[in-house]
Amino acid sequence: MKEQLGLERLTGLLAFARAASLGSYTAAAHSLGISPSAISKSVQRLERDLGVSLLTRTTRSLTLTEEGRNLHDRALRLLRDVAEIEQVAKAARAEPSGTLRIAASLPMGLHMIVPLLPRFRARHPKVTIDLRLSDQRVDIIEDGIDLAVRIGDLSDSRLLSRRLAPHGLCCYASPTYLEGRAPPAHPDELVDHETVNLRYQSTGQTFRWPFRIGAREVELVPAAGIVVDASEGVIAAIAAGGGIGVGASFMAAPWVARGALVPVLTEFAVERHNVTAIWPESRRSNPAVRAFLNVLIDEVPIAAAGNSLSDRR
Repeated sequence: MKEQLGLERLTGLLAFARAASLGSYTAAAHSLGISPSAISKSVQRLERDLGVSLLTRTTRSLTLTEEGRNLHDRALRLLRDVAEIEQVAKAARAEPSGTLRIAASLPMGLHMIVPLLPRFRARHPKVTIDLRLSDQRVDIIEDGIDLAVRIGDLSDSRLLSRRLAPHGLCCYASPTYLEGRAPPAHPDELVDHETVNLRYQSTGQTFRWPFRIGAREVELVPAAGIVVDASEGVIAAIAAGGGIGVGASFMAAPWVARGALVPVLTEFAVERHNVTAIWPESRRSNPAVRAFLNVLIDEVPIAAAGNSLSDRR
């Protein structure tokens, strides 16, 4: 009976830690792969066993009580210890297996990661991919993510990282738009063209177009007739004939390959080295993480480089 009680309390602590971190039973259930009712019952059982209220529940969210705040950090450490034990156990098996949880923004997920998945699964059929695409930054450790791909610098010392292949930022236009028009020969000539630009959802600011002019990199913000707050929408608007716009080579490459986009101002395009794969220290020896990281290192350069910069070298 004591062993059963101990197991139930451990389960309750894990459910409580994840629910408190994510702010809802539903999110915690999705993260742990169980039902919201199971999360709720585990937390309620833990509260009865401890004789305290840990969470204040409303129809929209969960809030930690004072007792809950005191317990939450300790429960998170327990959650990390359990995850590390699980990863060590997985590493003991030579063949990658189990669920691999990957996080990325929508553009990188669609154009960098999704094309790799069929080949990866063919090599490692015992690995199930759980790919989560969102432009909202997630907490990799608290959300139980095994591997993420991000643009930008690493700021969390709990994470390991590997810089991936560079990608180009280049101007593109559709053949339809360029029909009967002379493409610009210099960024200064963009004032004579219709342009499409990106507005960042997080800040509301518009994207500043970078160009390599001689030894310097300069930035311009054309007066765009179309502004879209999603990079996929920018590419679609350019392909529809909306004008000239800037896109990452890994996003534009499929459109260029089927003739829907044409690179312009290629001699002024810039290269970025800020795409990074990151994973928790506890996943260091996870065979599935290692296997997918190898695929990213070996095959992302093909997808990321595209054709926009290679033509001018």
